[in-house]
Amino acid sequence: MTTKNKMNPYIYGIGRKKESTAIVYLVPFSESSSEITFEVNGCKGEQYFQQNFTYLNQISLPLKKFNLEKKYKIIANVKGGGLTGQADSIKLGIARALCKINKLSFRPTLKFEGFLKRDARIKERRKYGLKKARKASQYSKR
Repeated sequence: MTTKNKMNPYIYGIGRKKESTAIVYLVPFSESSSEITFEVNGCKGEQYFQQNFTYLNQISLPLKKFNLEKKYKIIANVKGGGLTGQADSIKLGIARALCKINKLSFRPTLKFEGFLKRDARIKERRKYGLKKARKASQYSKR
């Protein structure tokens, strides 16, 4: 859903990877007064991702593809998983939000680049008689 009224001028997208879920809001810079361009769970993105620029570059790839990194402020609420899963879920959320802005021009490029792929891998459940999902106790012949 795109919310474009005077109260909430933002576009949002939801991204998931492994155990992490991210709700990403793209706010136009004319509406936001703060100088922070990327915010995760209430703190700066650089601080949240511990100055790891691999994660930060990976997150902003969908915006860089269309030269929109100066037009939108990213606000993300993330929970679950580790930093890698959270970074990928934010990237997917940004790509889905961009599709809501202009579906006809953005979606084919984002799909071709692989930004709209959902990685559905999750932890396998533990089976009875085993120590973990697949780990069994050592077999003893005698």
